[in-house]
Amino acid sequence: MTTADTSLPRWAPLRRAAQHAGEFSLFFFRFLKESVRPPFEGREFLLQCFKAGNKSFPLVAITAFIMGLVLTIQTRPSLVAFNAELLLPGMVCVSVIREMGPVITAVICAGKISSRIGAELGSMRVTEQIDAMEVSAINPFHYLVVTRVLATTCMVPILVIFSDGISLFSSFLAYNIHGDITITHFFNLAFAKVDWIDIFPSVIKSIFFGTAIGIIGCYKGFRVEGGTASVGTAANSAVVTASLAIFFIDMIAVQITDIL
Repeated sequence: MTTADTSLPRWAPLRRAAQHAGEFSLFFFRFLKESVRPPFEGREFLLQCFKAGNKSFPLVAITAFIMGLVLTIQTRPSLVAFNAELLLPGMVCVSVIREMGPVITAVICAGKISSRIGAELGSMRVTEQIDAMEVSAINPFHYLVVTRVLATTCMVPILVIFSDGISLFSSFLAYNIHGDITITHFFNLAFAKVDWIDIFPSVIKSIFFGTAIGIIGCYKGFRVEGGTASVGTAANSAVVTASLAIFFIDMIAVQITDIL
């Protein structure tokens, strides 16, 4: 075996990573092209919005409630020690709106939605339902991928808004365990510390979170190869990849916000 041949296995992981990156880029650009091409599958889009939003809301609501409760209870003693208890609503509000609400909600959606999409499309691939759609002159990419990605792009920001509101309400309840404040006064103190630079980047990155969750789940499921065992692998890979993508997008968003 020559020296060149022995060096090939060393570069195999890098070559596979580059290949997957290229295939994912083509998949994403195809989504952009198909998303503006008629006809628009309105009924399927609404169905996917229901699956992505309504079925994920209970888990998001429970997590948001606990998040606001724990954040308030853990932070209050430190502020009381400095006689700054009235700063607690504003601190919780800024923390939830800027970072904790969007990121935690998106991670939950990655586990709930991206895995479902990956398993759903993966099972359709291995049972040759997608091939049957192509034979029937139906564009499976347009019908299956575009509707799901657009649904997650729309629903994740809405879930983030609900999550923020529930977290602030639970924070109000936790504040009144040891204090006595009206809900109007609490929310006035909370939003007095919030500026547009806190809300606007949060909404924008929530949209990107939704797109990443949808496109990664569709990519993993659409490209399943092998038998039914590969469906579970695709669903698990979709969750892990989508979660990492969320943290990567958040890192970029924080840097841009800091510059602004």
